[in-house]
Amino acid sequence: MTVQGLVEWRGRPVNPKWHGGVRAALFLHVLVVLVNAANVANLMNLVSYLHGTMHMGIASSATTATNFIGAMCMFSLVGAFISDSYIKRFHTMLIFGPLEVLGYGLLAIQAHYRSLHPPQCDINKENNNCVQVHGFNFVLLNIGLYTVTFGEGCLRACISSLGGDQFDDDDTIEQRQKISFFNWYTFAISFGGFLGLIFVVWVENNKGWDIGFALCALLVFTGLIVTACGFPFYRNQIPAGSPLTRILQVFVAAYRKRNLSLTDYKESEEVANRNTPGMEVFSRTTGFKFLDKATIDNGEKGGWSFCNTTQVEEIKIILRMLPLFISSTIGYLPFALLMTFTVQQGGTMNTQLGKIHISPASLFVIPITFQMVTLVIYDQVIVPLLRKLTGYPGGITHLQRVGIGFFFAAVATAVAALVETKRKKVAIEHGLIDSSTGIPMSVFWLGLQFFFLGIIDVTSFVGLLEFFYSEASTGMKSIGTSIFFCIIGVAAWLSSFLINVVNKVTRNGEGKGWLDGANLNRSHLDRFYWLLSVIGLLSFLNYAYWANKYVCRYNPGIVTEDVKRSPKRETDTI
Repeated sequence: MTVQGLVEWRGRPVNPKWHGGVRAALFLHVLVVLVNAANVANLMNLVSYLHGTMHMGIASSATTATNFIGAMCMFSLVGAFISDSYIKRFHTMLIFGPLEVLGYGLLAIQAHYRSLHPPQCDINKENNNCVQVHGFNFVLLNIGLYTVTFGEGCLRACISSLGGDQFDDDDTIEQRQKISFFNWYTFAISFGGFLGLIFVVWVENNKGWDIGFALCALLVFTGLIVTACGFPFYRNQIPAGSPLTRILQVFVAAYRKRNLSLTDYKESEEVANRNTPGMEVFSRTTGFKFLDKATIDNGEKGGWSFCNTTQVEEIKIILRMLPLFISSTIGYLPFALLMTFTVQQGGTMNTQLGKIHISPASLFVIPITFQMVTLVIYDQVIVPLLRKLTGYPGGITHLQRVGIGFFFAAVATAVAALVETKRKKVAIEHGLIDSSTGIPMSVFWLGLQFFFLGIIDVTSFVGLLEFFYSEASTGMKSIGTSIFFCIIGVAAWLSSFLINVVNKVTRNGEGKGWLDGANLNRSHLDRFYWLLSVIGLLSFLNYAYWANKYVCRYNPGIVTEDVKRSPKRETDTI
């Protein structure tokens, strides 16, 4: 990415002294903080709303929450496709961001009117007699939830990509600033979550869910206004046309020429040197040779018959990243489930801190606080030290950072299994096996697994985000970052699938599986956590294999004034 490939808001070439840089990124950080104050609070507290107000069971509320997370991430593909193809990322955010405000508004309306709830019932005392939300009310709930996810998905795809566009990789200082941007981008997510878990969750639990959802709408709206104020300072990537079309053209052209030999390869100079605005120009690489047939000039013209080398190389980049996408998706599986069930565990335990009642969802302040402190130390102390030792701008490679997080995912679920075993033992000892609350065990025992959740976010989250952004071609930067969010989304959906499979396989003579029913004390969440720990360890080993085989597009060494990026491909290992 070079400054010359970007334009300012009026479409003119950018001035590096005025456009981009840290100043432009600050507006985006404000948006990230405000949006995540709303989203993180609801991601963590949504299970409580679905279970307590909408009377969903343990499994159904957990799967609805994970589906909500999954949809939020998968909708980022829509925003990425639009911003890479047709309109600038900044404009995509302003057009689709207000949908998130609308979604929270619908949820606030439903939460306000009791006629839009299921019949009133205390789920903690009459868990087998409460009627679950259904009919029109269920439809309205899902419309509100998925309107939020669509707007948030479009924002997610564009914020990090637009932020990355503000820094030039060919400038030593800006290259390091871009690495810091992604660290501080994650810090902004954590800080927003910190505020949300303290204030938004408190409002939802004490002042009402209607006021809480309305507050979320206000936060997102304010963030969009602040972002709009920064429009004179942004560097904007010119949309390069539909990446999906370019991908399909390569496969169609290669198929049409499947019987031709690559010895007939002869690309015209006009096509080889074409530099479409907003796109890089690539040289031909080895691997996936069947796609190279799309560049054979046999006299046929048209985009569906003859493609340039750049188009083909864009597809090769995606195909090379595919094994890492799949292995990272499995690696994130324990993370999504641990977040969901930890809140339900906390709801059964002693949540008192002195005279203060601590909401289980607010316990995520623990890993978020740890994450924020760690990110600052990592960015300001560890990275400069490792940079001197390794020569990498980020201290270690992106994939090494991801691998550390996946290892700790296995550790986190093992710790969670031990804590859950103790929680159930205390419930049995005090004759509370049939009670949904009041187990005399401090909720702060969950801080152990929260601690490891923070490590996973500091390492895997930032590492994957940087990796997919840096490896994607210039014309697919938003697609690259949305691929990262798709990992989280697919992992969340796989979590729902895994819950259903485990319940089906483990159903006993009474027709109950490990996670069936509304009483967590009579479930076998501890066994489920041990299963996740095994899955986490195997997924880490699988990821390590593919990460060691992956070859980066560029030498990850530091760009200096005398030594520019080397076209030599270096292996990124963990």
